[in-house]
Amino acid sequence: MKAWSMFVHSVRLVLNNLDVALRVSLVLYLVQAASQYMNYKVAQSPMITLPGGSQIPDVSAGDSLLMVVLGLGALVASLWIAVAWHRFVLLAEMPKGWLPQWPSGHIMGYLWRSILLALIVAVVVVPVATVFALLGSLVLATAASVGIGSYAFFRLSPVLPAIAVGQDMSFGDALAATRDSGATLFGLAGLMILGSLLMQMPTILSGDPRSVISLVYGIVVGWFATMIGVSLLTTVYGHYVEGRAID
Repeated sequence: MKAWSMFVHSVRLVLNNLDVALRVSLVLYLVQAASQYMNYKVAQSPMITLPGGSQIPDVSAGDSLLMVVLGLGALVASLWIAVAWHRFVLLAEMPKGWLPQWPSGHIMGYLWRSILLALIVAVVVVPVATVFALLGSLVLATAASVGIGSYAFFRLSPVLPAIAVGQDMSFGDALAATRDSGATLFGLAGLMILGSLLMQMPTILSGDPRSVISLVYGIVVGWFATMIGVSLLTTVYGHYVEGRAID
């Protein structure tokens, strides 16, 4: 099954280059971890009731500002990690220290294409979800939305690594490149969803997803999920656009 081969190839990219993966992402991922901790701290805050009856966490202005700053920092860090990993795998660009080169010419384009990609996927998903919801099946609506949304995302995803390596690729070009990959990318989407569920299962089964242990577990697993997710995009681009073989 080609989807399985692509998934395994993406995981091996991380495991076989673990030292580079850490140098590309570890320092930057600490910003994301700090953001996750801040969100956890806010979630643990006591609630206050507003005059209208709604409740919000009782958080100081300083903590609110810090949460926003760390959230923006986490966004920039995630884009930086993605661009750096794409460039390592596709261009053999090695980080020189514990921070990859700042991708000044690519990061805004990567962000803009990510936003456009998310909007396109939403346009595809909303009608499907609406139809199933009207039929009274929220479970099928959720499953169909996640499945079709993930498939559409992978079909269009080559635009992201393309930006990272300095290539100008339109969404139409991405669809053309992945034209004959329907079953494979649908299977790859399914494997990604299954892998995500398996990673979250210990937290779900713990009985206390808001515990410190669950937070630490989520941060550690989140690093692997981040790197494997970016590797999946790199693999799709490398195979369907550049014609690279899948080991």
